[in-house]
Amino acid sequence: MAATLITGISELWTFDPALEDPSAPPRGMSDGQLLSDAAVVIDSGHIAWIGPASEAPAADNQVDLGGRAVLPGWVDSHTHLVFAGDRSAEFEARMAGESYAAGGIAVTTGATRAARDEELLALVRSRITEAMRGGTTCLETKTGYGLTVDEEARAARLLAQLHAAGEIDEITYLGAHLVPGEFEGRGEEYVDLVAGPMLEAVQDAAGPALRWIDVFCEDGAFDSEQSTRVLRAGADAGLGLRVHGNQLGRTGGVQLACDLGAASVDHLNHLDPADVDALAATAALPVAPGEEPGVLDARTGPTVATVLPACDLSTRAPLAPARELLEAGAPLAIASNCNPGTSYTSSLAFCVATAVLQMRLTLAEAVRAATRGGALALRRNDVGHLGVGARADLHVLDAPAAIHLAYRPGMPLTHAVWRRGTRVL
Repeated sequence: MAATLITGISELWTFDPALEDPSAPPRGMSDGQLLSDAAVVIDSGHIAWIGPASEAPAADNQVDLGGRAVLPGWVDSHTHLVFAGDRSAEFEARMAGESYAAGGIAVTTGATRAARDEELLALVRSRITEAMRGGTTCLETKTGYGLTVDEEARAARLLAQLHAAGEIDEITYLGAHLVPGEFEGRGEEYVDLVAGPMLEAVQDAAGPALRWIDVFCEDGAFDSEQSTRVLRAGADAGLGLRVHGNQLGRTGGVQLACDLGAASVDHLNHLDPADVDALAATAALPVAPGEEPGVLDARTGPTVATVLPACDLSTRAPLAPARELLEAGAPLAIASNCNPGTSYTSSLAFCVATAVLQMRLTLAEAVRAATRGGALALRRNDVGHLGVGARADLHVLDAPAAIHLAYRPGMPLTHAVWRRGTRVL
């Protein structure tokens, strides 16, 4: 593959891990991770060289970005892209004063079950494209809108096709999203199904592309004991753990995630000091190599506190205390939670701007959370940074400095995107 030299970079945000103390990673930017008047060489899908433009080596091709800022591509560690149907009426009602409850998921379940495979694939691909056009280059997404053995297996099979084609990066099984209507009053039976035959069918359908299991540990969904059963079954099947927790109240999701060694716990709108301390206490847990280059062991490392700013705004919930989590030393990620009911956006630029303007993060803290933080939550070390050897995922802003993400919120600032070394925008 021909090497490409990219010049005309006013700011290059590398977040290069080689420039950090691994025992005490920074909350924002370390010395040397922000370069001015910089250049990058891409070769064979990876970063081959970074440094001052005046010292750049020759390459087969050259692209001049004309004085624009470059970031690592966004790493979105929490999305729900496999769905059909529309819930705009629910959103409108919520904006008129109705409160959010977990049961709205059932509306999407009916539409998703009715959709054909080809329709679902087309819808997921359109959402991946939307995310990519906003600078997202690494995506996790979940099952969770089928909620029968056959439908969850179908979602897993379709996602495995997209994974094999290189269109998505991480797949999560979320059979424990909500107890479906046909199991009303029989929640324990449904948990048995999720932790048994459904899990087996999803693993058979997805194969080794499936790395994660998730649970919605909330009132109206699954309590802590039920969530534990689901997660332990996933762990016994070799899957890494993820948790939706503390969105609607203090329902035990954070403590459960930390106790079981989950890679992330997401939402976090309702925390007390013990929850914050529990997340911070995991920060020193080391990661371990995985079985493939760039992929870390899913069962080893800290529990990443993943905040979902767009969801908080869409549900008019209290903003997750991202500032408090960082100050306590908890590892932090920002994700979109793209879904049809509570966060129908994949714009991590919007989430980063919200984190700066309303969650009181610095720009460096917010960008790191949406890149390196997301990568840690997915247990990957090949994305989220632009150090030599990383996957060549670049997000070029149509601005001379990255602060424009918050300075000009809502503006279409993505100028170009490279993913796996190929320019896709």
